[in-house]
Amino acid sequence: MAVIRDIIPAFELFQPASIDDAVRLIDKYRDDYWVLAGGLDSMDWLKDRLRRPRYVIDLTQINELVGIKDSGGGLEIGAMTPLTQVVHHPVVRDKFGLLAEAAELVASPQIRNQGTIGGNVSQDTRCWYYRGGWTCYRAGGNICYADTPTAINREHAILDADRCVAVSPSDTAPALVALEAQMVIRSSRGERVVAAEQYFVGPGIDITRMTTLQPGELLTSIRIPATWAGAQFYFEKVRDRQVWDFPLVNVASAIKFSNGKVDAARIVVGAVAATPKRLANVEAAIVGKARDEATADMAGRMAVEGAVTLRYNGYKVPLMRNLVKRAIRGVPTAATT
Repeated sequence: MAVIRDIIPAFELFQPASIDDAVRLIDKYRDDYWVLAGGLDSMDWLKDRLRRPRYVIDLTQINELVGIKDSGGGLEIGAMTPLTQVVHHPVVRDKFGLLAEAAELVASPQIRNQGTIGGNVSQDTRCWYYRGGWTCYRAGGNICYADTPTAINREHAILDADRCVAVSPSDTAPALVALEAQMVIRSSRGERVVAAEQYFVGPGIDITRMTTLQPGELLTSIRIPATWAGAQFYFEKVRDRQVWDFPLVNVASAIKFSNGKVDAARIVVGAVAATPKRLANVEAAIVGKARDEATADMAGRMAVEGAVTLRYNGYKVPLMRNLVKRAIRGVPTAATT
């Protein structure tokens, strides 16, 4: 399919100076607007002319959306906070190192300087059929081009597919779900707070969106409670290239131990489904067990139950199984392969 690239369609640009101003603009133009954060994902859509909003609302002038502050022993991170700031913040590194590790593996240093945590968790899927302008289910058509006999689907879903087999591309999202983060959303109706696990939506709920954000709503901050502060964390990302690339599979875990046995756990995998996949059955199964090879083997087998592969992504099953095993063991490894 021919796509005109590098020519951004005309639009009217707004640069509000406050959250209230941004919300008013989003509410006013809710039928035809685009929110610009770090701009990395946005520029792809606009240059390819696959998104043609009449109004673009640039959030970079809103200082209250940037920064990390204490919140009842936890943290509140503004949605426009650059990933580099998340990586290097001393409290994030000391108490919630899982998020620092995940954020540090996003793309490259230059992209982390520009990209924001809100943008990273809210970005659209990277399926090349969808982003190439094909009229698939997600784009309003009646077919999933990635799930056809001749499709190139090496990076697509092995779990929870429902017509669409695209996956969530975020690295910070699994970490935030593991940390029981909460997403703070503003609109003209006020504020609502959504658990990170419910922030991401699969195609069975709404095939046209990746998050619960509705027209007229804006993600303003992310709250991380003190619940998992200081737990034993593990994050690993497997990707094709050492820098820049999106995950083939990633895993985030937070585990607490008591008397040598697992007392509580949160384990989340990414890039295997349309949303970060929390492995609640695995978490329940390992509680009360020792952190040993038998527990890791059991967890790995359970993690991939129900996986359905496509023509080219069968490798994700053993990859996901082994990443979960390593997360249980807590064995430090290189973050990329």
